[in-house]
Amino acid sequence: MNAVKQIWQDGRRVERTAYVIGAALFAAGLLHAAILLAVGGSWVGPLSMRKAVTFGLSFGLTLASVAWATSLVRMGDGARTLLLGAFTVASVAETALVSMQAWRGVPSHFNFETSFDTVVSMSLAAGGGVIIVTVIGFTVAALRDPGPLAPSLRLAVQFGLFILLVALATGAVMIARGVTLSRGGDPELAYTTAGALKPLHAVAMHAILVLPGLAWLLRFTRWPEAHRLRVVRVAVAADAVLTAVIGVESFTGISPLTAPFPLLEASVAAFAILVGTGIYALYGLTEPRGRLARVSDGKARGR
Repeated sequence: MNAVKQIWQDGRRVERTAYVIGAALFAAGLLHAAILLAVGGSWVGPLSMRKAVTFGLSFGLTLASVAWATSLVRMGDGARTLLLGAFTVASVAETALVSMQAWRGVPSHFNFETSFDTVVSMSLAAGGGVIIVTVIGFTVAALRDPGPLAPSLRLAVQFGLFILLVALATGAVMIARGVTLSRGGDPELAYTTAGALKPLHAVAMHAILVLPGLAWLLRFTRWPEAHRLRVVRVAVAADAVLTAVIGVESFTGISPLTAPFPLLEASVAAFAILVGTGIYALYGLTEPRGRLARVSDGKARGR
């Protein structure tokens, strides 16, 4: 708990703001989930309140994760504030617009029925573009000069940002396909075609939380950095395989639940290994002489 508190205390103003807003978006997702359960609405389809749930939960987690992970990257205060500020505003706008359309009972994406709906759909696309640009900026900074991070944490942050870009690129493809088909007069096919890429988008979205979170947790074990780096490398490899397999399935129209055995076996094995690294890190906290205490890796922040 003290380590989590330290993250808040060490946070810059723009990062603390992102944490608070991320928590609010996550809470909004939970609220919409409670409403959906209470009224017994549908969990499927472009008109479902589910979209308000998933956008709130996903953007809440992603915003907080990006704010923390990028706090470990060395860059100018002005650039950091600009990128994270833009990411925060775009996250709020995306979640708010999707939730508004859900309450209105109309599709949020690929909806060009009225002038207002067209503005909303294009605003969502523009917001996605802003998010992609900001994450590219953070990724370039992390690769160019990550700061005095331990190698395990550096790898986790860099790869987490890269996989986040995969998720965002997938979202861009979804939007491009959907807009083209919807403008062509087939909105139903637009939702179906774009929806096929949702598994890849979802799996890749949260590597920025899982991998840096694992590396951060390992810092509180008594293991030397060389061993922690090996654990993170295993997790990175597993996440890469999982993302690749889900990507193949998504772009070929195969459901992950009904995939051929070789693909299903690969994804299950990769997921199990990824979970296993987390369990192993937790085990490291309980080893003799291991303790949950602040561990210094140079000037690395985010404790």
